[in-house]
Amino acid sequence: MHYYRYSTAEVSCWYKYLLFSYNIVFWLAGVAFLAAGLWAWSEKGVLSDLTKVSGLRGLDPVLLVLVVGIVMFTLGFAGCVGALRENICLLKFFCRAVVIIFLLELAVAVLAFLFQDWVRDKVKEFFENNIKSYRDDIDLQNLIDSLQKINHCCGAQGPDDWDFNIYFNCSSDSKSREKCGVPFSCCIPDPAQKVVNTQCGYDVRKKSKSQWDDHIFVKGCILALEAWLPRNIYIVAGVFIAISLLQIFGIFLARTLISDIEAVKAGIAF
Repeated sequence: MHYYRYSTAEVSCWYKYLLFSYNIVFWLAGVAFLAAGLWAWSEKGVLSDLTKVSGLRGLDPVLLVLVVGIVMFTLGFAGCVGALRENICLLKFFCRAVVIIFLLELAVAVLAFLFQDWVRDKVKEFFENNIKSYRDDIDLQNLIDSLQKINHCCGAQGPDDWDFNIYFNCSSDSKSREKCGVPFSCCIPDPAQKVVNTQCGYDVRKKSKSQWDDHIFVKGCILALEAWLPRNIYIVAGVFIAISLLQIFGIFLARTLISDIEAVKAGIAF
């Protein structure tokens, strides 16, 4: 007489389709980021001349959008296909990639807390380099303008940082109309003005520094950000915890599904 033993192990449909739903959101978000980034590059003519990417001395915000889009698209695709096809290789790739990203985020947060002076110097250097490239890229220009307007600040450490830009430099060699000025985003807004005065910062640094307070923000953006962080520490911590929990949840779903698939295969092999 022959005896047969049937394995009761099975892949949980709940975890399978929950992981698929989890990843389809990130995959679609990645597609949206990629589409927006490529559209922005096409508008700037970068797609027809990729050398423009390396020619920019500062940060191109579109490049950051594209990198985020590529990462989200790749992980979302691996997670979706891996869950639907019960492909262990894709699921392990997804799981390990999310673990690496989570550990990198944790390491950056810890190092930023332990080496605050070093981080401050690097942020200052980064901001100054982007001030130099302010007129070189419209997206970078809009990013700096938004940062200055939202935080009511000007320059990295103050308005004089705009001397790093050739157009705003107070040097006697400069022929720019913006010479010894600041961008309009440094100007204190006038509630009575319905139209933004983009020339409000012209020649403002030719005046006595005691008069600057009446026309422009004099606090540097690094100081403004340092003041903003303690006031919003709970929001920052909440966002970090929410992102971490989402990542841990994704890792849990992937690992559980991998275990189910391996158990089923082991049962079949047996």
